[in-house]
Amino acid sequence: MRAIRFLLGLLILAIPAASFGQIGIRVAFGPPELPVYEQPICPGDGYLWTPGYWAYDDSISDYYWVPGTWVEAPEVGFLWTPGYWGWGEGGYFFNQGYWGQNVGFYGGINYGFGYYGEGFGGGRWDHGHFFYNRSESHIDISINRNVYDERVNHGNANMRVSFNGGRGGIEARANSQQEAAARERHIPAIAAQAQHAQTARANPEMRATANHGRPPVTATSRPGELGQHPAAASNSGEISRPGGGEANGGHVQVHPKDLAPISRPAPVNSGNTRADRQYEQKQGQLIGRQTQERQNLQQKQDAEHQRRPNANTQQLEQKHQQQTQQLAQRHTTQQQSLEARQPQPRASNPGHGKN
Repeated sequence: MRAIRFLLGLLILAIPAASFGQIGIRVAFGPPELPVYEQPICPGDGYLWTPGYWAYDDSISDYYWVPGTWVEAPEVGFLWTPGYWGWGEGGYFFNQGYWGQNVGFYGGINYGFGYYGEGFGGGRWDHGHFFYNRSESHIDISINRNVYDERVNHGNANMRVSFNGGRGGIEARANSQQEAAARERHIPAIAAQAQHAQTARANPEMRATANHGRPPVTATSRPGELGQHPAAASNSGEISRPGGGEANGGHVQVHPKDLAPISRPAPVNSGNTRADRQYEQKQGQLIGRQTQERQNLQQKQDAEHQRRPNANTQQLEQKHQQQTQQLAQRHTTQQQSLEARQPQPRASNPGHGKN
């Protein structure tokens, strides 16, 4: 077992450092702000959230976004300490993340979803099982049954600074417990994480100069989804453009009225008439509820425009855009969750067709 882990470690070390952080590269300017996005539903037990971050590609002198994703822990009891950019010796260096029994220092960066500058409040291990904090982790209790509810201090919830130290950076230093965690046995980012970052690096749309700090894909349910399902993954992004953006002149969805109409899925024919009817009723109820939520948010935003006619238009529109994208992502996740429970066709007779 130790030999396998040793070989795996060599394999990961052989992957270019640019694929999941470049601790040996000094960058003169800091990474962009962290984008605002929603967490996809956890795909299964034992998956832990690893926040998205800006990596740097020295070959093109540009940052690129590595989407947040759910990753299976390499060992029972291990937690993820995110990597972070820190200032030193006249430049920014990336400190790589790692797996360990305790969460160490990650620069005081507010990555959200349980990572609010120190420690992790999204879940915990208990007797060999990972329990998810429903207040911080986006889960479906039909998939993840080990859950609890606990309020977590979010620190500065509006903070989007993505680096520690330097001009405009987070002013935080490791405490004794975090320093002790850094000296414990670690496992570096596993192969799935490295490949996930490598896929992001190879995608020109993930580069900061191309997306201006607003990557088209900000989070995925699993590491492999970024490369395999780009169209579906793009729904997780902070910015989405109807029809791909070009067909309508790249119109950004700032208000709910800008969103495409909610479409009703094709009828289900599983062979179980009662189950199909119940499922279609749930689809109708979900569409009605989401339509009402769109209308409510639109009315709220319209009222805010009327109350604040002299407000900074750009800031107000930015706020409304974030609200709209968060609503759209939540609705997409709800739809995906319902579709996962869609009635399935009855299995055919295994003996049918035999001679």
